[in-house]
Amino acid sequence: MLTEEQYLEIERAAASKSEYYDGEMFAVAGAKQAHNRLVANLIGALHRQFRSRPCDVYPSDMRIMVPATGLYTYPDVTAVCGDQRFLDDQNDTLLNPSLLIEVLSPSTEAYDRGRKFEQYQSIESLRENLLVASDRLHADLYSRQTDGRWLQTAVDTLEGSLKLESVNVEITMSDLYEKVDLAS
Repeated sequence: MLTEEQYLEIERAAASKSEYYDGEMFAVAGAKQAHNRLVANLIGALHRQFRSRPCDVYPSDMRIMVPATGLYTYPDVTAVCGDQRFLDDQNDTLLNPSLLIEVLSPSTEAYDRGRKFEQYQSIESLRENLLVASDRLHADLYSRQTDGRWLQTAVDTLEGSLKLESVNVEITMSDLYEKVDLAS
């Protein structure tokens, strides 16, 4: 059983990433080409639209902490607009994401849609959670409503688009899935 402090000490010195929850560390697996292309396309689209705004986009090396549950995890893409709050002066654990994006693989989809999303919902600053399939053309955008409920919007055509209101960005599905080989 590890404490959060022990986890952070080990994790900051480690060559590979691990998540932490309830006293245990869990290794983070690598990703296939389709997954990596989707992440690159997302980061590129967000970065282009953030250039003149007080927003930042981070790849999966930015750890986030879920204060209510103590989960430390590495979303595939994290975006935040406005002031950023970090756990400590290391600036490697973000506490206030606006948007979290997970690219789903068959082995992680149930967790990303289930328990992980349940925990993400407790992050006060989080306004949207985007889940992008890497094995088919499909994305689910979950948006927090003013009454606390989460509204799901599904998009599964190349002509469709995702309006990420939390960061004031629109991404077309054709841009998102550009050069992504779903057959592999």
